[in-house]
Amino acid sequence: MDFIWILFAFVCGYSLRLINMPPLIGYLFAGFFLHFIGIEPVDSLDTLANLGITLMLFTIGLKLNVKDLLKKEVWASSLSHMTLWSILIGSLFLLLSVVSAPFFTDLDLKSAALIGFALSFSSTVCIVKLLEESGEMKTRHGQLAIGVLVMQDIVAVLFLAFATGKVPSIWALALFGLILIRPLLNHLLMRAGHGELLPLAGFFLALGGYELFTLVGVKGDLGALILGMLLSTHPKASELTKSLLSFKDLFLIGFFLSIGFTALPDWSMLGMATILAILIPLKYIMFFFMFTRLDLRGRTSYLCALALSNFSEFGLIVAYLCVDNGWLAKEWLVILALSVSLSFIITSIVYRSAHSFYLRHKDKIKSYESSTPLASDIFVQPKDSEILVIGLGRVGKGAFKALHSMVGDKVWGMDADRNRIKRFQEKGLHVFYGDGEDADLWSNMKTKDIKLILLALPSIDDILNISEQLHSAGYLGEIAAIARFPDEHEKLVNGGIDKVFNFYTEAGFGFAEESLQLIGHSKASPNL
Repeated sequence: MDFIWILFAFVCGYSLRLINMPPLIGYLFAGFFLHFIGIEPVDSLDTLANLGITLMLFTIGLKLNVKDLLKKEVWASSLSHMTLWSILIGSLFLLLSVVSAPFFTDLDLKSAALIGFALSFSSTVCIVKLLEESGEMKTRHGQLAIGVLVMQDIVAVLFLAFATGKVPSIWALALFGLILIRPLLNHLLMRAGHGELLPLAGFFLALGGYELFTLVGVKGDLGALILGMLLSTHPKASELTKSLLSFKDLFLIGFFLSIGFTALPDWSMLGMATILAILIPLKYIMFFFMFTRLDLRGRTSYLCALALSNFSEFGLIVAYLCVDNGWLAKEWLVILALSVSLSFIITSIVYRSAHSFYLRHKDKIKSYESSTPLASDIFVQPKDSEILVIGLGRVGKGAFKALHSMVGDKVWGMDADRNRIKRFQEKGLHVFYGDGEDADLWSNMKTKDIKLILLALPSIDDILNISEQLHSAGYLGEIAAIARFPDEHEKLVNGGIDKVFNFYTEAGFGFAEESLQLIGHSKASPNL
């Protein structure tokens, strides 16, 4: 039976990949199809799904800056949107019950409000997957979206506590003492090495946090998130995240399959779910205007609102609760499961062209911006820069340091990770925060003196997008980029990259070149 799940998940995911669509849509189709042909799920599927979500929240915590949650644009937008959406949609559903619309006839005020509240949440799983695949987790809009999702999770914990009557134990107050064992956790992670013990330590911490919070009557997923946040400033946080990435993505396939096993729909339910999906543009509009009224830039507001414009798996939890208490007919469970699935598909498709759409309509989107932007959104101009390194991860950092030793302060670095930029600035290096895919950044930056831009980024799509934006902004210098695989080389050259370096080939060449010095051979002069 397990092989059947793997077979259908692979075939459906692979098929969608062949037509340049996100594989997660294929996993959703696989779940519904397996259910349709009579395959019964076993407990191991839910176990895999829950494990994937726990690891995902733990890795979110590893990348999360706690201070971001205290920013007005995070908590104010989250709470305002949830409140207004719940009132608006709840009132709409109540009106439909008054006119005896199908599926709405038995709704009362409580049921309508609960459905509206359930649909106010955005999907953590879907959004994080989108941001990770597009390399935007550390960007301004990515961090804002994650902050909103965390605030929604906190509201979900409070709701479940009140709705189920399961008040956390008095021992839950002891959880605040976790901050005291932070040095111990840091020491444990530092001594875990770089082999198989490192991801095992990640499993131990994520599941340990889950079990600890569950033990005192608090939502376990929140425990995994908190443990991750405690380790977010650790030097090995990034390495730990990467070591868990494949496990997390594999287990999350179980989550997408499990949605299809929720219930089988009929045509009327599918039509009702489609009608609910039509509400998604309204969700986008509300988020966009709230973000812009909180003085966020148009691009940040647009991308973040677009990512958040879907329904959450939490809606299914609310539906289960309502059905068990007799507040909703069981058909609503199927309808909400379908609407959640449809919203995943819509977001996955629409977000893929988000940046190109912004390029075409940026003037219109920017017209909604506040006249007083936030201090964190003001662009920095690199002074006296001839070389710019975009992406200061392991490869980019090495290139930046090597170039700095050769040409000094004429080289600048740019990265979308504010914490990484802060560490470089503390060392007195010329770096600044910026998202390379931000069209506004390039239209505001003076690039006439920059002779060379190095794109040290892991995603080929990001590299091609930045190259397109650089040429659109009138950049006339040279562009170099890193390719990890041979098939990427031609795509990058055709995309306007002047020089493409194969990551593994160049690493081997550098290793050989440096090693030759041990036997008296001189090192070749670097060619910029």
